[in-house]
Amino acid sequence: MQRMSADVARRIALGAQGFTDLRPAAATRRHLQRVLSRVQLLQIDSVNVAVRAHYMPLFSRLGSYEASLLDDAAWTHSARKPRMLVETWAHEASLVPVGDWPLFHSGAKKRGWWQNYQTILERSPQLVDEVLAAVKDLGPIGAGALEKALLGDSGRSKGPWWDWSEVKRVCEVLFGVGVLTTGTRRSFERLYDLTERVIPSDVLAQKWTPESGARELVLRSAVALGVATEPDLRDYYRLDPRRSQAAVASLVEDGVLEPVSVDGWRGVAYRHVEAKAPRRVAGRALLCPFDPLIWERARTERIFGFRYRIEIYVPEPRRVHGYYVFPFLLDGELVGRVDIKADRAAGVLRVQSAWAEDGVDRPRVAAELAAELKHMAEWLGLEDVLVVQKGDLAAELIAAS
Repeated sequence: MQRMSADVARRIALGAQGFTDLRPAAATRRHLQRVLSRVQLLQIDSVNVAVRAHYMPLFSRLGSYEASLLDDAAWTHSARKPRMLVETWAHEASLVPVGDWPLFHSGAKKRGWWQNYQTILERSPQLVDEVLAAVKDLGPIGAGALEKALLGDSGRSKGPWWDWSEVKRVCEVLFGVGVLTTGTRRSFERLYDLTERVIPSDVLAQKWTPESGARELVLRSAVALGVATEPDLRDYYRLDPRRSQAAVASLVEDGVLEPVSVDGWRGVAYRHVEAKAPRRVAGRALLCPFDPLIWERARTERIFGFRYRIEIYVPEPRRVHGYYVFPFLLDGELVGRVDIKADRAAGVLRVQSAWAEDGVDRPRVAAELAAELKHMAEWLGLEDVLVVQKGDLAAELIAAS
């Protein structure tokens, strides 16, 4: 088994995620496609403290770009610009390439949380029929409007079999199993539509078994991660463990994955045979908590020596670094972190705390971080960056800003 240094593994991972590609002067649909060919998916999250999660990984890799570039790719369709992305449960709720949609309904993934509501489909088949009929007639339609159409202005059931909460749950189950998907979004509200009206018929016609689906998804994980353990590969799409392990074994047998021993990693890792180790990684990027480079916290600590936890649900007095913290990547290392908030009313990007990792060149980190925060503020249409005096890097960041 080939032995690999931790430094080489880190550079492979960064290259696989697109952090060795140059930022374009003006991002286009072609640049969006390039990033997607690296990361494979964009996680969606409702938190909007700084910017919604699906927009940020593109900024981290491309720099400033028009948000409409992603909106058009995900939620509009025309003959000139076909829809590139569709929503489904992948890592979590995610945007994935349209052509990949059948893979997530092949049986390769582990049980989804929405399956806890499956009994509703059996208990209230008439409600399912009502929901589908309403979406067919009115869609794309939001859950609130759908509930109103089914329940009336009073919120009372038009029939004896369902209530307000069950309408929403049926929508979630039908979305989870792929009967419904997102037709478009309005102010981030998901508007449900029939999957057959969103996904092209030739894509829907694809047939994957749980085994073949898992193999394809592990292959995509391997492309996105470069070098990874089997649990890393499995987590990228939240696959069933048995399916993932069998898929890894199959890809090793076919010579697509190469087992390697990485210094400091426990257990066997697997390198995609086409993954390259760049000689150096230069540049800087702010990473949102749901960036695929860092969303698996154990992997982040293993690769970068960077312990990272999201503290949104931690009571404020017990938070260590802040509410919504962005790690800062500089020349291939995670060198600091900032708790940031876009204060749109005041027109400023607020840095509510700033922290440096041990042993870094603090003046350089502060200068580079200040420049990247300014770039992010401009991208968000904010006029200034305001740094609060909190955190061990705050004073130097204030001086550099």
